[in-house]
Amino acid sequence: MATTIDFIEYVCDQITGVGKIRYRKMFGEYMVYVNDKPILLVCDNTVFVKILPCLDETMREADKEFPYDGAKEHYVLDIDNTEFSKKVIAILEPVTPIPKPKKKGR
Repeated sequence: MATTIDFIEYVCDQITGVGKIRYRKMFGEYMVYVNDKPILLVCDNTVFVKILPCLDETMREADKEFPYDGAKEHYVLDIDNTEFSKKVIAILEPVTPIPKPKKKGR
């Protein structure tokens, strides 16, 4: 089941105020960017965050799942908990780099 547009818009509404938010459809699912940094992966109406040492304490009780076949395991973020979601983003945003533009081939 692919993520619905209603769900991706709900995710963005839940994190309003954390910075400039946008989303992009990728491979039938979505990436949510905060300040042009890829922060949340949304697959099958579930929100995922990368497992990083800076989140070990904050996300210690979170479920872990694979967002899609072939992906690394990610934390599942309870997006219904707005305050907690914003806290997680506040931790991730400073340590997540802005992706470098891909060079176009000749």
